[in-house]
Amino acid sequence: MRAAILGLRPAVVNAAHLPCGCRPRIMRRAKPEEVAMLHRKLSRREFGRSVGAAFGAFVLGPRLAEAARRPRGVPENVIQLNSNENPYGPSPRALEAMTEAQQVAARYPDALEDIVVEAIAKLHGVQPENVILGCGSGEILRMADLAFLAPEKNLVVAEPTFEAVLSYAEVTRARPVKIPLTADHRHDLVRMAAACNENTGLVYLCNPNNPTGTIVTREEMETFFARVPRTAILLVDEAYHHFVEDPRYASAFAWWGRIPNLVIVRTFSKIYGMAGMRLGYAVASREHIAALRRHRLFNNTNAAVLQAALASLEDTGHVERHRKLNNDTRRWLCAELERDGRRYIPSETNFVMVHVGQDVTPVIAAFRQRHILVGRKFPSLPDWLRVSIGTRKEMEAFLAALREIVPARAAAA
Repeated sequence: MRAAILGLRPAVVNAAHLPCGCRPRIMRRAKPEEVAMLHRKLSRREFGRSVGAAFGAFVLGPRLAEAARRPRGVPENVIQLNSNENPYGPSPRALEAMTEAQQVAARYPDALEDIVVEAIAKLHGVQPENVILGCGSGEILRMADLAFLAPEKNLVVAEPTFEAVLSYAEVTRARPVKIPLTADHRHDLVRMAAACNENTGLVYLCNPNNPTGTIVTREEMETFFARVPRTAILLVDEAYHHFVEDPRYASAFAWWGRIPNLVIVRTFSKIYGMAGMRLGYAVASREHIAALRRHRLFNNTNAAVLQAALASLEDTGHVERHRKLNNDTRRWLCAELERDGRRYIPSETNFVMVHVGQDVTPVIAAFRQRHILVGRKFPSLPDWLRVSIGTRKEMEAFLAALREIVPARAAAA
């Protein structure tokens, strides 16, 4: 079993697919006899229902999959380079695990969730009580805002950065303190640290940063952590961690155990290719995990994504393959941009910001007319276009459209 491979206790699976927030109840660990009964006593009626569901999925699957891939109002055969997704999808092992999860779809996923938490704890060398799961890393950011912010508190962030943390903070009525990036589009850590005071509840650091793709180096992080008050929570979002190749970079886990106010967030949406399945997690002190848990939705995970997460963590080769595919394609794109004489922000992620020399809004619309979706406009970078890294064929189509929509000379103007 997967748990045995991960060096955990034997897997006790008690799982079901429920949307986030369904039916509040007390979470408990499944009893072994309950799980055994689950696997032994599938009646003929239950078997028939399973077969019927599988047949329906077979008939409707292609149509539903196409609908999921294509946003509303967008024609068929669209190229999606707008959401920093993994164009290659999940590991084959993860896909198989999702299918297997149907066998326990009638049960809540309490025990399976415990196994995933233990696997993540083992991965990072922490204890299970230091880990919490979320319905995507977005729910983790929401938990953090609700747990650590209040009307009298402030939130220190870079501008621009991933905006979900700012959106969720509006509910708390905390004051956002936005610090512009440096001239080379990196975090201005000196000003961010200086902006912190006794009222700072949360400091958000997206590393690598979205939408610029730039990193904070190990040396910069060390200095920054020393300057931020211990009374403020340091939330480091490492959604794009797996793509980084720059040797100056270090994960915030390098400071685990030394920085008590540190909360580290990761996701299965990017390198693992499961953006549509929704799973993220945070690692923090037991005290801070307890604070986050008070704002967690009940039943915020499901059997399919939990099984897929276990399979993904095992399939380290899949991560390496996808890192190489992404980074090779990104390097090819950047070389072509340089050959055109275009400006771009060097990136350590699965997206690149390209300078278009004009307001980006009509450029985005022109791409859409050509059935290519690209990133939205960022107000503080109004003449820059964010493009996600797709397959080589998709990026060739993007580049051809870019050369048509914004000739290189116009972009340089």
